[in-house]
Amino acid sequence: MTLREVICREIRRAGPIPFSRYMELCLYHPELGYYARPQEKFGKGGDFYTSSDVHAVFGRLLARHFEEMWRALGAPARVRIVEFGPGRGLFAQDVLDWAGKKFPAFAAALEYVLVETSPALRARLQERFAGRPRVTVTGADLPGSGSEATIVFANEFFDALPVEVVTPEGQVYVTGEGGRFRELFRPPSPAVDAWLDRYSVRPEAGQRVEVCLAALEYARRMAALVERGFVLLIDYGYTREEQLAGRHRDTLMTYRAHAAGEDPYEAPGEQDITTHVNFTALRAAAAEHGLKPLALLTQAELLMGIGEANEFADAFEDCRLPQERAKVMLQLKHLVTPAGMGEIFQALLFSRGVEKEKATRMGGLKFAR
Repeated sequence: MTLREVICREIRRAGPIPFSRYMELCLYHPELGYYARPQEKFGKGGDFYTSSDVHAVFGRLLARHFEEMWRALGAPARVRIVEFGPGRGLFAQDVLDWAGKKFPAFAAALEYVLVETSPALRARLQERFAGRPRVTVTGADLPGSGSEATIVFANEFFDALPVEVVTPEGQVYVTGEGGRFRELFRPPSPAVDAWLDRYSVRPEAGQRVEVCLAALEYARRMAALVERGFVLLIDYGYTREEQLAGRHRDTLMTYRAHAAGEDPYEAPGEQDITTHVNFTALRAAAAEHGLKPLALLTQAELLMGIGEANEFADAFEDCRLPQERAKVMLQLKHLVTPAGMGEIFQALLFSRGVEKEKATRMGGLKFAR
């Protein structure tokens, strides 16, 4: 049975489904969803790139940033990093390797928890980290807050959460006839209405606006993990102010073989579906649960602040020939320049139980606006 058939069968049984349910089935159905498929999704042979696919320097720079966080917390004997949506685990591997090489005291205190809901990706992570005793791979069962220092990290995690879609005609529901999907519209639910009024805007004629109620729940869950520590979220997104200025409406996209599309109904389970992240909603939800917002800055500002102190030596340490250095320079430029990922991606940083002066002195915040 195909995923299209599975979705149509659910519609026949339960009636039209909210778009968020359709997107959830497309991405996370345990056997047929996009993230359950065995085919490669990341890098050159997949459908899209993440920053960790570009060069190990992304993980190396953030390992330096995490070590600064650890020192801001008083260099405790135990600290854990909890990463949401780790994918293949390249970032975690780069952080662990670089911490072990450059920051042995931090590495000795470090425990790493990888939170991945996809069974297929979890199996790959368990294989990759089988020889590392202080690395844990888990699904829905999150570690408790505990008393140890905690750093929560998520890179391109919130953009893949299921969303509701709202048009001037109403909230989108999906129905299916003869294997073909079509949309119908109903009045927005109270939760969707509240989101639009508090964090977003009402769509105008010809526009669509996404509402990610799941982001609020994940913000709560992340806050619950941190008794003392930091939360760093990196993604592409926007603020409500930018939406009020007329931008970032109808951001839902699909990706397949590095080609962007706009039709989420074309190939259910065979293409990624993603939306830009509402940072206003994330910041407010996390603050409501005790996290203190420190900064919202571009990925370029974050990485430039971290790398400036040693002139990005983390990127070039392995280069032996001029052509190797030139190649790494191009990869680094892709991470930090406006033409690459530098201005598209933004970093939202929170703290809890950390002295403000110590938190704001970290190199990564040097260029925060």
